[in-house]
Amino acid sequence: MQSEIRQNPDFAIVKITFERVGDQIVTEAGAMVARDAGVEMRTNVEGNFGGVLRRRIVGAESLFQNTFTATAPGQTLYIAPACEGSVTAIDLDPGAEVFLQSGAYLASTPGLVLDAKWHGAREFFAGGLVLLRTYGEGRLWFASYGGLHAIDLGQARSGYVVDNAHLVGFTSGLRHEVRRVSGLKSLFLPGEGLVTDFSGEGRLWLQTKNAAALAHFVHPFRRVGAQ
Repeated sequence: MQSEIRQNPDFAIVKITFERVGDQIVTEAGAMVARDAGVEMRTNVEGNFGGVLRRRIVGAESLFQNTFTATAPGQTLYIAPACEGSVTAIDLDPGAEVFLQSGAYLASTPGLVLDAKWHGAREFFAGGLVLLRTYGEGRLWFASYGGLHAIDLGQARSGYVVDNAHLVGFTSGLRHEVRRVSGLKSLFLPGEGLVTDFSGEGRLWLQTKNAAALAHFVHPFRRVGAQ
């Protein structure tokens, strides 16, 4: 199948073109925008029940996913994330792993697995950030709130400090440690004021917008009813 990401970086939408009968793509529930009438859609629970239930409870992901199957070459499907922002696609080989913040997952080919059962997730969960482990072989589409920015770590750049509210995901070659921001600055940060120190070799994906910061900005303008 072919995919084309349009309207980046503000209001991304992905056009999927199926090349063969039987081509499939799995999406998060509610991701579909439109499709050819001949494309079959099946709503189901992906993977083993325990793994999916962990995703629902721990990762705040939908319990169900949609599987779209082509019935003729050339059929198309449009999908988009819930929040305004960017979408990117990467190809995973066997043995590779990517860790995504809850809500970033948009779609994947059937060869990929999503699971919240990962020993490193405890550190992020304790810090208020939930991550999903993605592995297998195939293509993965994921989204950010706002623009999406990639940073490569390795010999040229040995370490990076990331505000947890702006973290979208990272590859498995990176070491990480979650900590609280110290000093007066933390008093003025929305949310928990937590950051993650990354080191090693791999790639980080960051989002330019921060949902907690938006909520902090909008809060004083809320209409409050009389008690």
